[in-house]
Amino acid sequence: MSHITPIDYDTASEAVRAEHDREVQLRGRMTNMKRTLLHSPVAHRIYAEWFTPREELRPALDDRAVWLFCHAISLESRSIIPIGFFRRALINAGLTPETLVPAEDEALLIEFGKAIVRDSNAVPEELWDRLKARYDEPTLANLVALAGIMIATAVYNNVVKVDIDPELAPYLEGFEFLGKKSE
Repeated sequence: MSHITPIDYDTASEAVRAEHDREVQLRGRMTNMKRTLLHSPVAHRIYAEWFTPREELRPALDDRAVWLFCHAISLESRSIIPIGFFRRALINAGLTPETLVPAEDEALLIEFGKAIVRDSNAVPEELWDRLKARYDEPTLANLVALAGIMIATAVYNNVVKVDIDPELAPYLEGFEFLGKKSE
């Protein structure tokens, strides 16, 4: 059970309702994580910035590459809600996360995402060399920024123990997480 309850729209302040409405207008939905973050509209806006570096990356990285990068970060962070979010994206695109064979550039991004989570002070130079050979510096800056927001998202979900959104549950069925299979 979540340590922070989702906001109640009907009793929320005008500022919280305005931020809620803005999010629904922009994204079309309101997740459990966002509902807990909305106790602070500022905190919500900070986490919602995920979409900004993602858009900046769009010329260099397609959705699949971003999903695989973020999925790898989520897996390495052991954060079930982002795992479910990116599993849903991959599955809805007709892919099977367990059997998907990443392209060379996707494998590089997966390796980078995992390395950042494992030890951000020790991302191998050889990995950086391969990234620099493939991507320009603005892309690398946005990639690291996106990774940072993903890690923050994973930490938030893990610490708060945000309840899994019902729409993510089907994408987690049978998925083994922390040594247990989802029902």
